[in-house]
Amino acid sequence: MTETRFAPPAPYELAVVGAGPVGTSLAILAAQAGFAVTLIDGRPATGANTTDTRTFAVVRGSWRLLRATGIGPELADQTTPLNGLDAEDGGTHWFGAPHTAFSTEDLDPDASGEPLGQMVPAGALQAALDRRTAEIPGLTWLRGARFSGMTTGPGGAEISLEDGRVIRAGLVAACDGIHSAVRQSLGIPTEGRAYGKSVFAADVTLSRPHHGIARQLFTPEGPFATLPLPGNRANLAWYMKTGAAETLAKLPKDAIEAELNARFADFAGEMQLDGPPLSYPLVMQIAGKMAGPRTALLGDAAHRINPLAGQGLNLGFKDVGALIDVMTEARETGLDPGSDTVLARYQEWRRFDSAATAMAMDLIDRAFSNDNAFLKPLRGLALTAANRIAPLRRALARQASADQAHLPSLMR
Repeated sequence: MTETRFAPPAPYELAVVGAGPVGTSLAILAAQAGFAVTLIDGRPATGANTTDTRTFAVVRGSWRLLRATGIGPELADQTTPLNGLDAEDGGTHWFGAPHTAFSTEDLDPDASGEPLGQMVPAGALQAALDRRTAEIPGLTWLRGARFSGMTTGPGGAEISLEDGRVIRAGLVAACDGIHSAVRQSLGIPTEGRAYGKSVFAADVTLSRPHHGIARQLFTPEGPFATLPLPGNRANLAWYMKTGAAETLAKLPKDAIEAELNARFADFAGEMQLDGPPLSYPLVMQIAGKMAGPRTALLGDAAHRINPLAGQGLNLGFKDVGALIDVMTEARETGLDPGSDTVLARYQEWRRFDSAATAMAMDLIDRAFSNDNAFLKPLRGLALTAANRIAPLRRALARQASADQAHLPSLMR
């Protein structure tokens, strides 16, 4: 990345690099707010999206932000209300396995009657955002466009694409994932670690109703979670040693079901696979800064965290809401939204929350993924306190559901 002086105003106020749920929702919301926006989308210009069988736990605050994009009605028949969360400590205990649980009743009533959150299929979410992108005036969607480099200066940024085009913008939003080319072009370092684990994920049919409750069992080797889906179905995530999850995902359907039910039928009921399984490695990666010259980092480009409580994508939506707020405030006060002053405000707002959440998920994983005789009583005490002390339980519910007054305006 080099710095250059640009004299004429940039034609776009915001260039979003990366068109996953974070980048696409940012582009839509910024264009709806009256900014001139271009979305640089590296996916092929023609053809269907790659099949994505994941399901996201989109918490209350994040769902409000997504509703603001206009896609809520389209997803209405494809989402499942998330009514509660229940976590249980497995392993061996003298007095039974301690657990904690909270539900929508632990939150203040929502004007629209929203629960803790919504379970949203990843493919359906991306398709709805793509269709909305095509409808928005003032939003230029560049399909099949891949970032190759960038120069910045007092007047804005020039983005070079692999096909030779050059895009000029006052502010660049890096939403291009964990291996962000934009972040690398700025020379922003990252810190983190590989967990030596992978996640086995699959949709299953359950033998007993889930009632909209997400359930998580902490085992000595890692968590096992079931997340509610429409009907009597669930999306499960099982943390395993690297290699084991990949091997399990390649086994025949009956062999996978036999393994799941031998281990977890007592916890989740009998399970039958309802679609192809997948596996992915578990890593934590935090960018050293969330802003650089003329650039803001969002989503996985800024922070990839342990998906233990489904907070990864929701952190990205918090980034989106914060950037929309600081851009809008800058415009109202006559400031340049891409200036160092405005970007410092964005970083100040989002840096601590993303780092603290990453550390908290990492700490929980370390504390619960064992059968340590010293830690088990402490874990049990913490879970019991969280379950029985109402103010603490309600605070955890507000934190988990992003239902707090200090959050970006689109999430309140």
